[in-house]
Amino acid sequence: MRVIRKNSIMQKVADRLREEGKSIGFVPTLGALHQGHLSLMERARRENDILIISIFINPTQFGPGEDYKRYPRPFEKDKLLARREGVDIIFYPSVSEMYGKGYSTYVEVEKFSKSLCGLFRPGHFRGVASVVCKLFNIVKPNVAYFGQKDYQQLKIIKRMVEDLNMEVEIRECAIVREPDGLAISSRNSYLSSQERKEALSLYKALKCVKSLIKVGSSISDVVSEMEKIIQRESHAKIDYIEIVDPLTLEDVKTIRPGKKVLVALAVWIGNTRLIDNMLVRRM
Repeated sequence: MRVIRKNSIMQKVADRLREEGKSIGFVPTLGALHQGHLSLMERARRENDILIISIFINPTQFGPGEDYKRYPRPFEKDKLLARREGVDIIFYPSVSEMYGKGYSTYVEVEKFSKSLCGLFRPGHFRGVASVVCKLFNIVKPNVAYFGQKDYQQLKIIKRMVEDLNMEVEIRECAIVREPDGLAISSRNSYLSSQERKEALSLYKALKCVKSLIKVGSSISDVVSEMEKIIQRESHAKIDYIEIVDPLTLEDVKTIRPGKKVLVALAVWIGNTRLIDNMLVRRM
């Protein structure tokens, strides 16, 4: 396994691999690798000749007062996990390598960036789209893998790839959960033992709403029931609970029989912001 830190070297290596006819599977990460990342790597390893991951904590996707400085950075542990998963190359650039002096170019996908998390984290998705665009230009993957837990991010990346005619296929992968249902996230490490118990309220609310939607409950009743479940927890504060069209991310007013919707929520548990979602079809 090789670690590459320079953009120019990564580009040359990628060019050579593609000239040799090898398919490149790519998993971009912030590091602090967990089972969710590993599941993406396992699939990418199966489906491609070469597996490349990036580890880069991107400052432009963190807002003022967010957790950029305290975000976990266990690079040596990440290297061990990556090697075990059969990663061929870790692209591990510095901030100055990715954003040189005078850097001033950003990508903004307007259609999907203003709702859900975009309302609460202004500029976040501009930072995400910009860094992923750069990574695609540097790593030059044939296929890139993203998890459905960050569903809005997934939609934004797909839209960017289509709009900018990028030659990369985006493959989405299912949410990976702990045995008790909590969606796996690097930020779960911030939770105290009590907060970890309370964080289960997100999954409990989603499970409850699944049964309500299937039998045709109104959207107001569904959201109200989810709020009740989460607000029982002393450390929980809801940013949003939304039921949206999974294709457009626009609010849904009624759920017709056979219609699939995305139920998405963001909740603070203490000082940790967690997100989760579930696709549900009404019977």
